Amino acid sequence: MTAEPIDWMHPPSQGWTYEQVKDLDLPFEWDLVDGVIVVRGQTNLWHDQVRDSLFVAVRTARVAPYAANVERCVLIDEYNPVKPDVVVFDKTGLDVFEAECVPPGNVALAVEVVSHGTRTADRFRKPGMYAEKGIPSYWRVERGDDGLPVVHEFRLDEGQGVYLPVAVHEGLLVTAVPFPVEIDLKQAVEL
Repeated sequence: MTAEPIDWMHPPSQGWTYEQVKDLDLPFEWDLVDGVIVVRGQTNLWHDQVRDSLFVAVRTARVAPYAANVERCVLIDEYNPVKPDVVVFDKTGLDVFEAECVPPGNVALAVEVVSHGTRTADRFRKPGMYAEKGIPSYWRVERGDDGLPVVHEFRLDEGQGVYLPVAVHEGLLVTAVPFPVEIDLKQAVEL
């Protein structure tokens, strides 16, 4: 007996779950938002250079038990797997050979590099979901007037359940959370 092919354009009444769609062979990159498959837009070179530079910097600076990855699934819930541009997580107890998604409880920092097609998600929807799941730190990276990245650093106020601004980094990012890291933002992109 073979399984019936899934018609991804017509979701079930409760919406798709990550388990139902993770192995679909779709002709595009996708996100699952509240159980609806959404086409993921193409990023530009600026976005990818900044993302990769931040990843290399935090991966180089990380200390045990932390690890870093790009676009690694964080399973907020079965209807909302999100892929931060960079994610720093506690790898304790995770099987690197089997894990597809990082549990939100392991995430120490989520980084979103804002692009034209992700402004609303990166500024509002994703930070709200990250805060709701107790992810302690969030960086939102915007393109400055000079084309260089500007990093808005936020920390979770557990009492209020929202992110509060900590700093706006231009030129140089220096922070101690989740571990000490210094990033020359002027070198993060080749203009």
